[in-house]
Amino acid sequence: MPSSPERVSRRACLTLAAAAGMAMSAAPALAQSPSLDTFARARGMRFGGAVGAGRPGRVNGSYADPRYWALLASECGVIVPENELKWYALHPAPGVYTFERGDAMQAKAAAGGLEMRGHNLLWHRSQYLPAWVNDHDFGSNPGAAAEKLLVDHIETVCAHYPHIRSWDVVNETVDETTGQMRETVFTRYLGTEVIDIAFHAARRAAPHAQLVYNDYMSWEPADANHRDGVLRLLERLKANKVPVDALGLQSHIQPMGQDVGKLATAQTAEWVRFLDSATGMGLDLLITEFDVADKHLPADIAVRDRAVADYARAYLDLTLSYRQVKQVLSWGLVDKYSWLQAETPRADGLPERPTLYDGDLKAKPLREAVAQALRSAPSR
Repeated sequence: MPSSPERVSRRACLTLAAAAGMAMSAAPALAQSPSLDTFARARGMRFGGAVGAGRPGRVNGSYADPRYWALLASECGVIVPENELKWYALHPAPGVYTFERGDAMQAKAAAGGLEMRGHNLLWHRSQYLPAWVNDHDFGSNPGAAAEKLLVDHIETVCAHYPHIRSWDVVNETVDETTGQMRETVFTRYLGTEVIDIAFHAARRAAPHAQLVYNDYMSWEPADANHRDGVLRLLERLKANKVPVDALGLQSHIQPMGQDVGKLATAQTAEWVRFLDSATGMGLDLLITEFDVADKHLPADIAVRDRAVADYARAYLDLTLSYRQVKQVLSWGLVDKYSWLQAETPRADGLPERPTLYDGDLKAKPLREAVAQALRSAPSR
């Protein structure tokens, strides 16, 4: 793994206006050929997508849709369980583990020749921990008890899935507004060392896996504090020789208007600075949860799809110019299954179109934008 950033030339931050003017067309067929994973592998990367059984209050899960699985098999080399490996799904009560959904997903992936990523070992936000963890009585020595609970969870889950080669060890521990670490039941008793403990435990339990810190800071100007907080966290971890191998860039991006050519140079320059800093620490990069929210775009589908594709192409061209990016993972492939439909609905009530395929599983301009970005990326 290189210790300094490997970059191709970024004159004027890759001239985003050129990306905005590119013509891209949607293909009508369900399965595209060559696949996105084929394009990715030709450049030394992998392409994958998320699949999930759904959660209460959200859209129906894609897990039960055979056409979605066929699409995964045709486009991807990797799948990511959307929720099935998270703490609340796997560890619903003290000493109780429910691996059934994760196991079924792993078996289905293996049958289709797909690798499965691990997401995640600790989602470090109180609202996404099981209630019993937040309310747990850690006794007279709470620090030791909290550490044991965390380490036991990581060791148990990693041992159950020994073939997973990449884990999001810690997810979203930096507050996006303050840039500081979030406070949870674990920081109450372990302080900031909870992150160190989690990564060390993961290295012992999965010695050959890639260990990733995953967060949703992106290139939008509003994310400046978030980016700076993530860099401070990573600097501390590296200084303390914590075994973090890579940074997961969730890449939930959203254009604020349809003219991508008006992206500010400062926006891209700050993203370059951030990625330079992360890769300068010797970290690899992954695009882990890619989608493009269209809630700020006009209702017209053709206009929306074009703006989404152009914005994605600009983002991907810049980010994939870093040879440290080894995986590109879409957070779902089909619009109707996207988490954004329930999480961030459009004001006009129209369904969002944030993924690569529409509700009929037909490819959209975003699919072609991703394909072109993968084909244009430097080899690694």
